[in-house]
Amino acid sequence: MESDKHITATVLTMTEAFHRGDIPAILRTYEPMAVVVGAPTKPLRGDVALRALFADFIALKPIFTYAGHDVVQAGDLALHIAPWQMLGTAPDGSKLQQRGLSVAVLRRQPDGQWLMVIDQPFGDALLNDVRQG
Repeated sequence: MESDKHITATVLTMTEAFHRGDIPAILRTYEPMAVVVGAPTKPLRGDVALRALFADFIALKPIFTYAGHDVVQAGDLALHIAPWQMLGTAPDGSKLQQRGLSVAVLRRQPDGQWLMVIDQPFGDALLNDVRQG
């Protein structure tokens, strides 16, 4: 579906902005009142909180890759699901690797652009807790 490509393109635009360390470009992929989960069970909202969160991630020099993209659309809302992996560098110089399941809700804007409203990169955290418990 053509709109699936546009929805996925929003996520990839955000990812490329992370790779460049471009916080304003990252923020342009989100609605102004978007909620981003910075760590499991820690949702953040607002320009100041999101800028700080994204700066912390950029400091790790992250490289994100995806194992695929699944999009479900209902009118002007879409659900984007993607397994991801991040390779980066911790503050002490050691290599850092994280992975998870990104679950994002996007909304089509009046100009046709898709922006993220909810971004939960740790969508598999609850399932992992159940498996470990």
